[in-house]
Amino acid sequence: MATDNSEITHDFPGFFKVHKDGRVDRYWNTGSVEAGVDTETGVQSRDVVISPETNVKARIFLPKINGPAKKLPLLVHYHGGGFCIGSPFGPAFKTFLSALATQANVIAVSIDYRLAPEHKLPTAYDDSLAGLQWIATHSDGKGPEPWINEHADLGRVILAGESAGATLAHYVAVQAGAAGMCGVAIKRLLIVHPYFGAREPDKFYQYMCPTSSGTDDDPKLNPAADPDLLTLKCDAVLVCVAEKDKLKGRGVTYYEAMKKCGWGGTVDFHETKGEDHCFHFFNPRSENIGPLLKKMVDFIQLD
Repeated sequence: MATDNSEITHDFPGFFKVHKDGRVDRYWNTGSVEAGVDTETGVQSRDVVISPETNVKARIFLPKINGPAKKLPLLVHYHGGGFCIGSPFGPAFKTFLSALATQANVIAVSIDYRLAPEHKLPTAYDDSLAGLQWIATHSDGKGPEPWINEHADLGRVILAGESAGATLAHYVAVQAGAAGMCGVAIKRLLIVHPYFGAREPDKFYQYMCPTSSGTDDDPKLNPAADPDLLTLKCDAVLVCVAEKDKLKGRGVTYYEAMKKCGWGGTVDFHETKGEDHCFHFFNPRSENIGPLLKKMVDFIQLD
């Protein structure tokens, strides 16, 4: 008897649906734009393969350099999208990271990762950590990417991300500390509208990560439950939330946990009133983008 392979077995509106034959349809595609020179800022970008084995890539953003060449702080960015949508190559990230690189005078590297559900979690976590390890191979100035060798100061590294990317940035910062990673010195951790867990099981996350409870007893979803949290190696953390974001409470809980745990650095908090999750991408005309961007820039400037 014939089977209907178009039958939907799992449906997560706004993200993806899975057919009986395993085919995955995403509800939206962030698209991609070519690397090159950003006409508004003069920022140059290019794409590099950071892992031939997995074909994971990154996009590097180099701000316009005026005057004598000097090494710049390095911002390592992880994109959001619920672990299942997006890439560093979308137009929104090109605009955002070009602006951030220009205003903060940093070189930025946005690390891609393999997406769920085709690649079950923790694949995205592993790829994200591998991205920082790849950057660390440039510490002697002889790494595979000339822009990093020539322009990046690996003694001044910022990890950053929004939504699921913020979750990944936190994870990488802790793992780098726990492993005693050499070659990079993380100074700042920028956490924007993070996607952490709650007491009730997150069925969406559970589907993408079958080994997880999907609740706040999973250290990846609840940093306060992570025995390695105190190994976090950076000077300061900035947590940004949005008033109307359904994930706001998780961001607040994260901020409070970081204040109480005694990891040794400072923690700051910024709330944008009247806005929803990742509004600076979804609502590009919002008058609140400017103040949020300024807060980020002030935080990550290390000159």
